[in-house]
Amino acid sequence: MRGNSERFPIERIWVVCMEKQKVAAIYVRCSTSEQDTQVQETELKEFAEKRRWVINNVYKDKGVSGAKENRPALDELLADARRRKMDVVLVWKFDRFARSLKQLIGALEFFRRLRIDFVSYTEGIDTSIPSGELVFHIFGAMAQFERALISERVKAGLAQARRAGTRLGRPPIRRLTEPEAYLIRADWGSKECSIRGLAARYGTTEWMIRKAISVGETSA
Repeated sequence: MRGNSERFPIERIWVVCMEKQKVAAIYVRCSTSEQDTQVQETELKEFAEKRRWVINNVYKDKGVSGAKENRPALDELLADARRRKMDVVLVWKFDRFARSLKQLIGALEFFRRLRIDFVSYTEGIDTSIPSGELVFHIFGAMAQFERALISERVKAGLAQARRAGTRLGRPPIRRLTEPEAYLIRADWGSKECSIRGLAARYGTTEWMIRKAISVGETSA
């Protein structure tokens, strides 16, 4: 007796788990209009391609000194970062991006809060890899150390000033003598000078002038 056999269809289901591509922003800068940013752009684009990152924009500050407080392309990059338009920022070198260590630390802290990675190509700094996370902690520790140093210097300076007999804080309000108060009331009565003008004339505050006038009016 021939046994019955049942054949079940075999379906092969291929599940492809694709990792979301990171969006990269490239920032380049050169100090003079005669210089070119093409070399920086080319190598940073190649780096992003090897990492399979999508480039959303190249921000260029051409002929802009790194010492300038405001740089149009950098300002635009930071504004786009707040809108989360990128996952990682690529720069050629630290000094192309930040004018000082303080600005660099501030920018790294800014990116860390937004969960945006930072790559400095020539220095080999890459916070997108596990070991790169250490960079955030190192620069954070440097920032804290700098703040502590500044605080200690301020405290030491204040202590030295006190030892030298220097009076700290705002200078005390100069009190008016009775003759001065009388003259102030007389000047005010003549309607030739304002409260501010009287304060400037007698080297005191507007509050003290009003007080002298009100005392005179009360006495009268």
